[in-house]
Amino acid sequence: MMEWMADPSAWAGLFTLVVLEIVLGIDNLIFIAILVDKLPPHQRDRARVIGLSLALLMRLGLLSIMSWLITLTDTWFSVGPFDFSQRDIILVVGGLFLLLKGTVELHERVEGKTQHASGSRLHAGFGVIVLQIVVLDAVFSLDAVITAVGMVEHLSIMMIAVTIAILLMLIASKPLTRFVNAHPTVVILCLGFLLTIGFTLVVEGFGVHVPKGYLYAAIAFSVMIESLNQLARRNMRRVAATRPLRERTAEGVLRMLGMRVQDGDEPAPVLDSALPAQVFEDEERYMVSGVLTLADRSVHSIMTPRPEVAWLNLDDPPEVLRQRVLDSPHSFFPVCRGSLDEVAGVGRAKEIVADLMEHGTIRKGRLREPIIVHESIDILRLMETLKKSKGKLVMVTDEFGAIVGVVTPIDLFEAIAGEFPDEDESPDIVKLGEGRWRVDGGADLMHLELVLSTDGLVHDDEDYTTIAGFMLDRFGHLPEQGDRCTLATGQAEFIFTVERMEGRRIASVLIDRVPSVSQDLADNE
Repeated sequence: MMEWMADPSAWAGLFTLVVLEIVLGIDNLIFIAILVDKLPPHQRDRARVIGLSLALLMRLGLLSIMSWLITLTDTWFSVGPFDFSQRDIILVVGGLFLLLKGTVELHERVEGKTQHASGSRLHAGFGVIVLQIVVLDAVFSLDAVITAVGMVEHLSIMMIAVTIAILLMLIASKPLTRFVNAHPTVVILCLGFLLTIGFTLVVEGFGVHVPKGYLYAAIAFSVMIESLNQLARRNMRRVAATRPLRERTAEGVLRMLGMRVQDGDEPAPVLDSALPAQVFEDEERYMVSGVLTLADRSVHSIMTPRPEVAWLNLDDPPEVLRQRVLDSPHSFFPVCRGSLDEVAGVGRAKEIVADLMEHGTIRKGRLREPIIVHESIDILRLMETLKKSKGKLVMVTDEFGAIVGVVTPIDLFEAIAGEFPDEDESPDIVKLGEGRWRVDGGADLMHLELVLSTDGLVHDDEDYTTIAGFMLDRFGHLPEQGDRCTLATGQAEFIFTVERMEGRRIASVLIDRVPSVSQDLADNE
């Protein structure tokens, strides 16, 4: 029975048949990967092994009765001009099954419908999936078995070739399943192959021969295009991965909050109109976006600038110093001599008042060493410095050693949650009516963007962080009261009017929102 082992041509036939069996089984393997994905993860490997093992037994059984399979081409019955054999009926039924299965799977994938119960995914029954694997393999086995019958004469060679092919499929099925599940477009492509093969089987069942070369050429071309698509996506992911993960995460969350995020000259993404117009409340948007953009901000955007710093001059009379402390809501003060740049230390308000009442002066021994940082410090390092300051203020200096501002923990908190005006302060942004605001010249641009629900005010490559700086950049010169500049966005146009000047400083700005023409047309529709 094993005389063929001494025949080199028999070995060549075995090798060729193994290759053909694997090639003919690739489509089967792909659809098995799609089927087992419907099972819970801990059952997938067992279903794959049991299904392919039963498929192996079925193929061996079909090979054992190959003499009967050869006779399946005889006419069994006729319907009009069509003569049907048992083989034709199997092909038609199998093809219809593939068409039905492929259509249902494709509909579920395209529609994106998922079933949920108690918060977890519903999985198909284990036996149902195994049965579908066996039925699918029964359909696909016809080509493999008929190919084996037509290629070699010895039944043992056929069985060995089929067994080797199934074992290789068992080994390759798990990594292939993992690949298919990780690439949804591959699943859609495979389901398209399933529909094509099902249609081909039905047509052949009606006696119309479809050359396999055409089918394999179409599949090979589709696989080549999908390979290029996967390569392009991998390259895009590689390029995207060069950007900091924090930045990509922040942009994703900001889009979810309903904010437009622009990358260079790329147009801002358009939100789906089917989504709710307002998913998050304003205060929630301010806080989340404040946290996500905090690390990108400069110290200038959160500090109290030099002109607004409340400080004590040791050269002033005790009564003046005491009254200044009592009139201010601050609990710490820079104590200087002559000017803010000559810092002697930082004093606590209640200790300063006690010294002034008891000794008529501020004792230097009660002052704390000032904490001074350079204006180039990033916000995260500044946050660590504020933690170590134990509630004290931190002074910011420029490259020439001049004090440009101070930062307190409340300044950092306001950068996240918005303004918390002191008793002697008024809010930087006041809404006067629908589409109209009065804004202090020192208002932070990032907070203003959130209030106006727009973009275009903040530019990373610019040095200014306030609305006054933005307008000075637009004017190119020191403006006068009543001067205007505009900012056009996709949804509206904003008119910025200088309401009040204080010396060379823009003290107050009026902002009016005028809907754009495109927005008016959209509202009328």
